[in-house]
Amino acid sequence: MTVRLRGARVLLTGATGGIGHALARMLHASGADLVLTGRRTDVLKPLAAEVGAAAIACDLADPDQVERLLAEAGEVDVLVANAALPASGRFEEMTADTVARMLDVNLRAPVMLTHALLPGMLGRRRGQVVLIGSLSGLVASPGSTLYNTAKFGLRGFATSLRQDLHGTGVGISIVEPGFVSEAGMFVNSGMQLPRGTRFVTPEQVAAAVRRAIARDRAEVLAAPFELRLGARIGAVAPALSATIQRRAGAADIVAQHRG
Repeated sequence: MTVRLRGARVLLTGATGGIGHALARMLHASGADLVLTGRRTDVLKPLAAEVGAAAIACDLADPDQVERLLAEAGEVDVLVANAALPASGRFEEMTADTVARMLDVNLRAPVMLTHALLPGMLGRRRGQVVLIGSLSGLVASPGSTLYNTAKFGLRGFATSLRQDLHGTGVGISIVEPGFVSEAGMFVNSGMQLPRGTRFVTPEQVAAAVRRAIARDRAEVLAAPFELRLGARIGAVAPALSATIQRRAGAADIVAQHRG
């Protein structure tokens, strides 16, 4: 059973980023009753006013604030878990607080939000969870250990839970963008990608989310063909992928950014 967005109550996390803006506008255009959340109230409130949504400021790394968010959001038909923090760099050089915060926001929060909202969806026999993952959840890359960890975890969570939800009327999807223009981890980190690397736009990611909800798709890769192909190959042949990345100078790109 698929969920119709028109009239559905949708909780969107990470609404204040570039992808979040595109998702909010797509969901509003689709007729959803929106609840937006993010940390930056100066960005959140104008966006909520634009799309006629409720706005709830929340730091997803704080369990108490997550509980408050759930209480204020009320009954939710669709969760779009988009919030994420960039997490590039050498793992051993990160502080314990940084590691904990990255895992809290990028992995723990979407899992716990799903856990809290799922019983209501199951009781109504209607609902959809959409996790915004990444191609970094299929193939590892240097300097991205923590980000890979979170995105691999999200993919495992989504694909496993989907099996348990079969026949319940509730679906779970993961949408995995490649490099996103004007938004996302690589733009936020300031990394310069090799010339010729193709991007997708935030609006294309939003369109992929709409397809995932409308068709109850298990997994949607929102990326150009060559990146989708490379991710699939890397997922089944990680050693080969690592060799190719070393020869292409992937580690040098990360080192230049850090230097």
